[in-house]
Amino acid sequence: MKALLLTLSALLISASSLAATPWQSIQHPISGAPQSIGGFANGCIVGAQSLPLNSPDYQVMRQDQRRYFGHPDLIQFIQRLSTQVHNLQLGNVLIGDMGMAAGGRFSSGHASHQTGLDVDIWLQLPKTRWSAQQLLKPQPLDLVGPGDKNVIARHWQPEIDSLIKLAAKDDDVTRIFVNPAIKKQLCADAGNDRDWLRKVRPWFAHRAHMHVRLRCPAGSIGCEDQPAPPPGDGCGAELQSWFLPKQPGSGAPVKREPPPLPPACQALLDKHLL
Repeated sequence: MKALLLTLSALLISASSLAATPWQSIQHPISGAPQSIGGFANGCIVGAQSLPLNSPDYQVMRQDQRRYFGHPDLIQFIQRLSTQVHNLQLGNVLIGDMGMAAGGRFSSGHASHQTGLDVDIWLQLPKTRWSAQQLLKPQPLDLVGPGDKNVIARHWQPEIDSLIKLAAKDDDVTRIFVNPAIKKQLCADAGNDRDWLRKVRPWFAHRAHMHVRLRCPAGSIGCEDQPAPPPGDGCGAELQSWFLPKQPGSGAPVKREPPPLPPACQALLDKHLL
């Protein structure tokens, strides 16, 4: 019976992006001391917490999808950042996907967000709070113009610069992924205060939100951190390479079969399926 369940688990994990994954059936966090396990794109979490859904400083979108769980460090980061934004009167922070109750692979939309250390924050800062309907079916604001080389001037606001800079200067943040055109604009606007730009990494898509990633928490011995970003502000040849003509065979990363889960995550999943 257990062998059959293991086979079923493997088949579900390798199913198409349209199919549900077994992690989605775990509706509540796994009890225990908070532990992020594995890598950001292949892992899980014990002891996740739910981001409080009612706050004067932020709003959580698409609550019906139940992707508002994370490590306590992530919860505290979101609250810390949102309080800073509120105190500076920059606008209302819009929280997108975090992770599921036990982490793990989503059915669609992300390869990462699996260890409770990633959050998507939209690059809109509305001055008035959104309605329940707007939060349920939010409309992203595409900041990148035709040709993917520059931001759309009428959509770009100084508050966006400030939001990304505040997030990047947080000690717990190791990377922020944005579209290359957005990174280009940040480089142009930064002036002499540039150290934080090192954490802001150009990546495919990410035209309307930033993807913020935290370091592995203290005590999460099974968590796999990424190497630190290269030295410098990343505004030179590294960034310009994203705007060069595509070489034959290049482009967005090719989707591959996910690797085997870390043993601790597989054991957690097997226990739940049983």
